[in-house]
Amino acid sequence: MDTIAHRRFVPPVPAPPPAPLPMRQFLRAIRENALTIWPEQAYHDEMMVRQFFGRKNVLLNAPDAIHHVLVDNHANYRRSAASIRILRPITGDGLLLSMGEAWRLQRRTVAPALGPRVIPLLCRHIMAATQEALDTLEQPCLDLLTFIQTLTLDIAGRSMFSLETRQYGPEMRRLLTEFGERFAQPRLFDMLLPTSVPTILDWRRARFSKRWMHLIETMMQQRTGNPTEQPRDLLDLLLAARDPETGAGFSPTELRDQVATLLLAGHETTAVTLFWACLMLANAGDMQDWMAEELLSVDLTEDGVQARLVRTRAVVNETLRLFPAAFTLVREAILPDDIGKFQLPRGTVVMIAPFVLHRHHAFWSDPGAFDPSRFMPEAPPPPRFAFMPFGAGPRICVGAQFAMAEAVLVLAALAQRFHIALRDTRPVLPVAVVTTQPDHAPLFQLTPRNP
Repeated sequence: MDTIAHRRFVPPVPAPPPAPLPMRQFLRAIRENALTIWPEQAYHDEMMVRQFFGRKNVLLNAPDAIHHVLVDNHANYRRSAASIRILRPITGDGLLLSMGEAWRLQRRTVAPALGPRVIPLLCRHIMAATQEALDTLEQPCLDLLTFIQTLTLDIAGRSMFSLETRQYGPEMRRLLTEFGERFAQPRLFDMLLPTSVPTILDWRRARFSKRWMHLIETMMQQRTGNPTEQPRDLLDLLLAARDPETGAGFSPTELRDQVATLLLAGHETTAVTLFWACLMLANAGDMQDWMAEELLSVDLTEDGVQARLVRTRAVVNETLRLFPAAFTLVREAILPDDIGKFQLPRGTVVMIAPFVLHRHHAFWSDPGAFDPSRFMPEAPPPPRFAFMPFGAGPRICVGAQFAMAEAVLVLAALAQRFHIALRDTRPVLPVAVVTTQPDHAPLFQLTPRNP
């Protein structure tokens, strides 16, 4: 890696404002691209504080402070009203939004279904879907974002239901696109009103949710009509899951909400991660060749092979650093709290922004550059709470191992077969739309490595 370190690629991002935005511009930025709400000083300071309609709004960058909020005193911080309004229509009351004892019960029940012993089963679904998709790839010049979204949706369907998504995939993509375009951006009332006070947009979101959840229930009904003795997928594992303390399983509605949560999290976040990774490799050809060297003569269908792909994993981690799918975590203080010398009143909105944290000058050298060597085994690890693409603490993403395995295997399969290049020279900028999306889908050129 030392021989190519001087040729690091610095991906373009929206320029941060030189100073904190006035309120009107701040609200516009949240709607249009939340990545632009943080001024340049946010990438240097431990904490930033501003007033937002009479409430304190705090951005935390100090690892100790983040540890306090997400681990030491996590029970005092709940999701914001805007987060709940936006996510509930598409995830229901699954693990992502549940709180208190309901969350603890769900976590205890779901976690074993996504534990290490299950990863080999899920990896077989990943590779089957990936190899079929690559075998049928006929156009060397293509919209790679759409291809990856279709592939990760198929992987999610097979992993969850042992079903190919050809029947339901177009409708799922249509609904997810509609959600992103019409309902995912926070409005002023989303942030100011408690969730007990519905808005007109909430009513529209509820109508959307009925259609989305009906589709999830339809897929579940088709799949549960073919029972087997051995678990084939996540749905089998969730159907069999029991709370280790009470022995209770999920009700039909609870099961549907867990499936909806896992489908959204397992599909959309991995798709954007893979897109950004391909974009980085296309702009750093020597890095791409370096990664491809470890894939020579590797059988990607072997159980556990993803753990041995250290270069590919480093590329995925560096992509997650620069373009974390979950660009910000927002919490609201239930009771007053002290973080070091700072006193947080009840109702304080606390923001932990991986997009900012992962580019913070206190934790990373040349923070804007794409440099996978940061995550090679011989490199010193970053501070624990300076790199958190899957969250941290008790509410860390329960599917992190599966998501990482999927990203590594799919990227490895692509790079093993093809050299990835860009046909579109227009810069691709990140935009915050639930996840960190590209502002447009460029055309890529895939050239077989061994024609």
